[in-house]
Amino acid sequence: MTNTLSPPAFELFAFWRTSATYRVRVALNLKGLTAHERIINLDLGEQRSPEFLKINPLGAIPALVDPGHAPLTQSMAILEYLDEFQPTPPLLPTDLHGRARVRSLAAMLGADTHPLITPRVKKYLASNAAFDDAAWRAWQIQWLGTGLAAVEQRLATEKETGRFCHGDTPTMADILLSSIVVMTRVFKITVPDIPTIDRIMQACDAHAAFAKAEPYRQAGAPA
Repeated sequence: MTNTLSPPAFELFAFWRTSATYRVRVALNLKGLTAHERIINLDLGEQRSPEFLKINPLGAIPALVDPGHAPLTQSMAILEYLDEFQPTPPLLPTDLHGRARVRSLAAMLGADTHPLITPRVKKYLASNAAFDDAAWRAWQIQWLGTGLAAVEQRLATEKETGRFCHGDTPTMADILLSSIVVMTRVFKITVPDIPTIDRIMQACDAHAAFAKAEPYRQAGAPA
């Protein structure tokens, strides 16, 4: 049943360019929900402040606060929460296999690809493996390319793929896919030979909920 109560005063701890924050913004936009954003400047290390570590001990964003409840962290969990809070439009298909497929595609991107390119991985490699900027860029290209190529193979060969990753309406898989692709744009990395992903991204880019969440449109983004 769709929630008919007044929307809660969600609070979103966010930063303009993060892939995971982008996902939550898209979901909020799709659901017609809003959240007051509190900017955590990753470039200044604000995610490691004692105040924020009380919100998320891992020092990662986003975090979503629904008044009266403990903060929610991990973008995938937040997407599931928003989908159950406001079931329309749904982020998951109605059938059992379809839901599993969408979650699987999303996990390939959110669990297998994105964690390898996060700032804390960059910091560790720079401090402990002598990575310079060139080595870090090569690392990004390797793992973004590997992840997107694997997703492309599935999308190009599975019959459930439609205008979007699953059928003709956006799902959680599209949110995760676009969150990775927009990061390649921020990093100015081109991944070749992903025509199905490129086609789906055209549909996402044309959708208001995705366009509104674009990193360079957010507060704090460089002009």
